[in-house]
Amino acid sequence: MSWQLLMLNVVVIAFTSLLILEASPHLPAPKDVTVHSSNFRNSLRWSPVQVDGGSVSYTVQLKTGAYNRWSEINCTRIAQTECSFLQSAKARRWTIVLRVRAEMGPRTSAWVETDPFVAERNTTIGPPKVNSVIVSSDSLLIGVAPPFGPEAGYLFQYHVSYWENTTITTKKEIKRSDTLFKIKDLKQLTLYCFTIRVELVAYLDFHLFGLQTVPECYRTTISEAAKAGYIVVIFMSVGLLLIFIIAGFFCLWRHQKALKYLSQPPLRIPSHFEEYLREPSMPHLEMLENHDEDPQDSLTVVYTGEGSSAYGDMLDGNACSRSSSSSCDVT
Repeated sequence: MSWQLLMLNVVVIAFTSLLILEASPHLPAPKDVTVHSSNFRNSLRWSPVQVDGGSVSYTVQLKTGAYNRWSEINCTRIAQTECSFLQSAKARRWTIVLRVRAEMGPRTSAWVETDPFVAERNTTIGPPKVNSVIVSSDSLLIGVAPPFGPEAGYLFQYHVSYWENTTITTKKEIKRSDTLFKIKDLKQLTLYCFTIRVELVAYLDFHLFGLQTVPECYRTTISEAAKAGYIVVIFMSVGLLLIFIIAGFFCLWRHQKALKYLSQPPLRIPSHFEEYLREPSMPHLEMLENHDEDPQDSLTVVYTGEGSSAYGDMLDGNACSRSSSSSCDVT
C-alpha cells in the first residue's frame, strides 16, 4: 500500500511539473514579426529562435475584427519561419490580427501579435508587365498586362508618364483602362521614355496605386512623306554637285593655255650675271671673257686702196692686242 502511495505521489509531482512547464514560457519569443502582402499574396514572417538542445517549431493563430476569437490556421508546429494565410478574395476587406509563438516539446514562448491588417488597403500592387511596343513616326502603341489576373469587383487603370529623353523634367501623363493604348502626337526621329503604374479601383471611394515599371525608351521613326522629301533633297544636292564638277572641268579645258602659262616658273638671270650686275668692277668678268676666247684665234684684216692704210693699221693694232699669239698676220 505504501508502494502504491509512493507511485501516486511521483505521478502527481510529474504532472504538476509538466503543468508548470507548459504555463511558464521559457523559450525566447520570435522577433521581427511582420506581415508581407504583394498582389494579395499574404504571409506572416519572423526571425528564427535559436535554442540549444533541440529544434524549435512555431504556431500561428488568427482572429478577425468580426469574430474576436483566436483560431489556428494551417501553420501549427511548423519548422518554417513563414506562414501564408487568407488568400481568398472574400477576405481582402477583413481586419485581421495574427500572433505567433515558438515551441519545443512542452516549452513555449510568449505570443507575439501583429498590428491589424487589411489586405485590400495594405497590400503592395506590383508594376504591370509591358508585353509589346510598336513604334511609328508620331506614336507608340503599347500593350500591357495587369500585375495579377482580373477579378470581379476590381478595375485596373494604367497611368502612363512619358517624356522626351532630353527633357526629363517635362513629363506628360495619360490614363487608360485598356491593356492596349497609344501615346500620340509625338515628334519624328525623337527618343521618348515612359513608365506605367496601375491604379486598382475596387469601389467608388477606394483607390490603390501600384509600383511603377522601369523606364523604357524608344525612338520614333520617320514618315513616308518626310522620307520622300529627304530623298528629293539628296538627289538635288547630288545633281548640283555634279553640275559644279562638270562646269569646273569645262573651265579648266577652256583656259588651259592661260593656266599653263601661269603655272610656268618665272625666268631667272644666272647667278654669275646677277653678281656682275650688282658689282661691275669685280674681275671675274674678265676671266669669263678670257675663258670664252680661243688663244689660238687670229684676226686677219683685208683692205684695199691707199686710203685704207691708216684704218687698217688701227684695226691691225687692235687685233694684235687682243690676240695672244706671238705673231699677227696681216694680208
